[in-house]
Amino acid sequence: MYLIKTTKEFKNKSYVGFTNNIKSRLIQHNTGKGAKATKGYKWELVYKKNFFNKSKALSYEYALKKDRFKRLRLINDFNKKKN
Repeated sequence: MYLIKTTKEFKNKSYVGFTNNIKSRLIQHNTGKGAKATKGYKWELVYKKNFFNKSKALSYEYALKKDRFKRLRLINDFNKKKN
């Protein structure tokens, strides 16, 4: 499970997804081959969390997609560490 956000030159957007290969998936998002909602933007990895089984990962992904404030908190934490 991962959270990505657009890079500085783009409007602030975030995206939550599930994969077992984050590196490859981020490349897909950044080359326009990822999810439809991510096309046309450049993305950076903000947060990732590993799970032992797919159902728990998908449950967490769904919850994070619905919780905008938690996503914003994770993004703010990422930005603080980055600066």
